[in-house]
Amino acid sequence: MLANLLIGLREGLEATVVVSVLVAFLVKAGRRDRLPALWAGVGAAVATCAAVGLGLALAAKQLTFTAQELLGGTLSIVAVAFVTWMVFWMKRAGRSLAGDLTERMRSAVQLGAPAVALTAALAVGREGLETSVFVTAAVRATGRTAEPLAGAVLGLALAVLLGWLLYRRAVRIDLRRFFAVTGAGLVVVAAGVLAYGVHDLQEARVLPGLTSLAFDVSAQVPPSSWYGVLLKGVLNFSPATTWLEAAAWLAYVVPVLALYLRRAPRPAPVAAPSGATAAP
Repeated sequence: MLANLLIGLREGLEATVVVSVLVAFLVKAGRRDRLPALWAGVGAAVATCAAVGLGLALAAKQLTFTAQELLGGTLSIVAVAFVTWMVFWMKRAGRSLAGDLTERMRSAVQLGAPAVALTAALAVGREGLETSVFVTAAVRATGRTAEPLAGAVLGLALAVLLGWLLYRRAVRIDLRRFFAVTGAGLVVVAAGVLAYGVHDLQEARVLPGLTSLAFDVSAQVPPSSWYGVLLKGVLNFSPATTWLEAAAWLAYVVPVLALYLRRAPRPAPVAAPSGATAAP
């Protein structure tokens, strides 16, 4: 539940910030008449993303066990790729996000209401699709349905509330720090989803080593215990982990987290042209 709450909170707040920027632009530009089109685009994006998540869940139930494991493993890898791209993209483009969105909406307003709706749908839809795929993969990884979905819904609800309070300037949050911390947390969660995806592919007989265990601490960490459930829900920790799962977890989390936490180098000062007079 906690891992999915983090996913819903971060992705939802990103989407809420995007919507707030677009709404603020239309209000400041005196184009409140385009707000219904914007909300229509947001609604269409949310409905599409929910349909994608529901469709993936229903499709999996119609498959054989082997096909389910193959789909689950593939879905986990795709979800990890989405999240990895998202956290690095947000780290790189966060500063210019508001300006880019404003320029897109300015052009859309000139084209008409359909363009406004499409711009809003695309901006929100990217976040929503990532959330749908990742939550679906996380639900499969935990082996539960109600708790992960409840966590994701609660995270999204908190994100909407925080976004509204930020828009009304009722609260102040250092969004840059918030996205940096939650991004690091998502990298760790994604590593667990990747390891579980590898396990799915092993059960589908696509990858070898299903019975080659790196460790088995089921006696010390029973899966049904509260701490076993907590570790499974937050980190997708498996008490009986194969060598390939452990290798995939380490091969992902160590370099990705190191790259993510590394500070971007400051640009070198531009040298003055030869012959130029220094400022007093």
